[in-house]
Amino acid sequence: MATLKDVSRASGFSVTTVSRALNGYDDVNKETRDKIVSVAKELGYSPNILARSLVKKQSKTIGFLVTDLKRESVKDNFMFETLCGVSDELSDLDYEFVLLSTTTSKQKNKTYGQMCAERQLDGVVIQGLKRDDPYLLEAIESKVPCVLVDIPVEGLNTGYVTSNQLESAKQAVRYLIRLGHKQIAFMNGAPHAYVSTVRYDAYRQVLQENGIELNEAYVLNGDFEEGASKAVALPFLLNHPEVTAIFCASDVMALGVLQATRELGLNVPEDLSLVGFDNILLSQYVSPPLTTVGQQPYEMGKKAAEMVVSIVEGKDVPHEAFVNNQLILRESVTKNRR
Repeated sequence: MATLKDVSRASGFSVTTVSRALNGYDDVNKETRDKIVSVAKELGYSPNILARSLVKKQSKTIGFLVTDLKRESVKDNFMFETLCGVSDELSDLDYEFVLLSTTTSKQKNKTYGQMCAERQLDGVVIQGLKRDDPYLLEAIESKVPCVLVDIPVEGLNTGYVTSNQLESAKQAVRYLIRLGHKQIAFMNGAPHAYVSTVRYDAYRQVLQENGIELNEAYVLNGDFEEGASKAVALPFLLNHPEVTAIFCASDVMALGVLQATRELGLNVPEDLSLVGFDNILLSQYVSPPLTTVGQQPYEMGKKAAEMVVSIVEGKDVPHEAFVNNQLILRESVTKNRR
């Protein structure tokens, strides 16, 4: 593998000049830099990231931290789309990218600060942590800049990117009511997730706006998992035949409810209208195609990456960004004819 000395000998410039040119210092003129970069490419030289971080006090490496990454999550492409947005934006900004997965057991053995220090991270994009997660509390207090996806916390080194969660969830419930549904259940996710709280508030507020009394027996918990939502929906639908619609806080949980209806011999949407949230890839291919609230996770990822790099580089930028959702009407909802 080629070294700085090899590039120096081949280009005719000193090792110091070569190093400063390849590391982006502005005291090297363009003609010299271009020649050095050209020679480096010909020799296949790759800079040592750790050495660069020691010289410039920056590794130009951003972490993308997610929680409970598991095989069962393969149907939910929301995280993957966010990851792609982060990766593409960081590539454009000439930053390295590291995927970090954490669990409760891992956090007992390593603090958030240790994780950042070990990988020489300049900043972190965080998705999926619950509000009571120790890593989240550490991240907010850390000197390492971080940007949170769908967790609205702002601080000196902390920003967030989210969507119009409340209003878009309200649109979904209002749509069901407009079609004559009054007995509407809500399949919520993990109780400590920010989005669970917001989507529940939307459901509750729209029922109140329309003079429909909230029935706590209609509020279910599917933990953002297909299997869990199916297990909860089976006895619920048997015990509550009066329910004509279910609003699910995620498409993955809506898929679980859809499975439950099939096992019970119910037809969607004739017997039960169904609305999801996220617009995952499968939502348009299931039968019937799922009415859902479409988010833009790729754009959220790009905005999160752009923001964290701006904070790392000391730019004076807003520490919040919003992406609009859209209600997508498909065939899983129909007028209530009971």
